[in-house]
Amino acid sequence: QVQLVESGGGLVQPGGSLRLSCAASGFTLDYYAIGWFRQAPGKEREGVSCISSVDRSTYYADSVKGRFSISRDNAKNTVYLQMNSLKPEDTAVYYCAAGSPTLTVQAMCVMSVADLDAWGQGTLVTVSS
Repeated sequence: QVQLVESGGGLVQPGGSLRLSCAASGFTLDYYAIGWFRQAPGKEREGVSCISSVDRSTYYADSVKGRFSISRDNAKNTVYLQMNSLKPEDTAVYYCAAGSPTLTVQAMCVMSVADLDAWGQGTLVTVSS
């Protein structure tokens, strides 16, 4: 069974940090481009950061640039999202997704759910004092 599982979410104060993990089962992540997306209450899902499987190039949304960092550990079949200097507006459910290795990271991060190969169930991040 092909599955992505996110973990690492939780409650954190503004200015704090969290590291999200996206683990795969049933397939190997290293073939796929991987993206992190988020959906805040009442808002549309948005691409946060994506990483290529071909050259490890990365993309970040302007709202997280300089604060978030995406990385992949193929040996552990896991992709991470390190989130620093968190703000209340970062509060959302965060999802990881796998997409075709032919996608550019810029393209993947603006794609809709239906066009990607696999999604996880999400992990909630709440930034609040």
